[in-house]
Amino acid sequence: MLTVLDAILSKDEVRQFRAYLDRADWQDGAATAGTLARSAKQNAQIDDGAEVAVSLGKHILRTLGNTPLFIAAALPRKIYPPKFNRYSVGETYGTHVDSAVMQIPGTHLSLRSDLAATLFLAEPEEYDGGELEIDTEFGVQTVKLGAGDMVLYPASSLHRVTPVTRGARVASFFWIESLVGDEAERTLLFDLDQAIQNLTPGLAADDRNLLKLTGIYHNLLRRWAAT
Repeated sequence: MLTVLDAILSKDEVRQFRAYLDRADWQDGAATAGTLARSAKQNAQIDDGAEVAVSLGKHILRTLGNTPLFIAAALPRKIYPPKFNRYSVGETYGTHVDSAVMQIPGTHLSLRSDLAATLFLAEPEEYDGGELEIDTEFGVQTVKLGAGDMVLYPASSLHRVTPVTRGARVASFFWIESLVGDEAERTLLFDLDQAIQNLTPGLAADDRNLLKLTGIYHNLLRRWAAT
C-alpha cells in the first residue's frame, strides 16, 4: 500500500527547515548505505548525530504523533530517527531494497523496517528529475510531491531515485516498524478504519452497526498486533 499524506509540514515549517538544512554540514551519503546499495547511492546526507538532524527529526516525530492518518496507515511501534538527504545535479540512487533490520542509533534497540517514508522538503519546480520510483504489483509508481508532503510505502519494495538534472532535491526519510508486520493485514485494517471514519459523521454515536464495525477493527488489531 502506497499512502500520500499531505501537508505533514506547513510551508512556513518547510522554510524554517530549509534555513537550517541549507547551512548544515552535508557528507557523502554512500558511507551510510548497505554493502549492496553503496555503489548505487550518490547523494549527500547530514550526520545522524548532528544537532540540526536531531532537532528537526524530533519535530517531525512530534508532528506525526498528532497525525491520525499516519497512525492509521502505519500503526507505528518504532520509528527510526528521521534522516536528511540532498540530491544535487547528477546525483541519483539506483534500484535497491532497504535493509530488513536496522540498529537504532544511540540505542541497543533494533527495528524491523516494515514501512519507508519520504518527506519532501523541496517544491517540484525547484528541481528536475529526482523522482522516487517504487516497484509495485501494479507497475512502477512515480512520486514527486510538494514540499511538506510525505509518502509512505512498503520498505520491502524495490525503489530508486532518478538522476537530478537541475536544482537540488532535499528530503527527510525514515523507516517504521509497525504493530502489524504483515502488509496485507495492515492494509485491511487501514481500509476498515477509513470506512469507519467516513461513516461516522452521518450516524449516531451509539449506532449499533457502527459500534459493531469498530469492534471488528479492534478485535482484528488485537489478533494481529505484536507489542
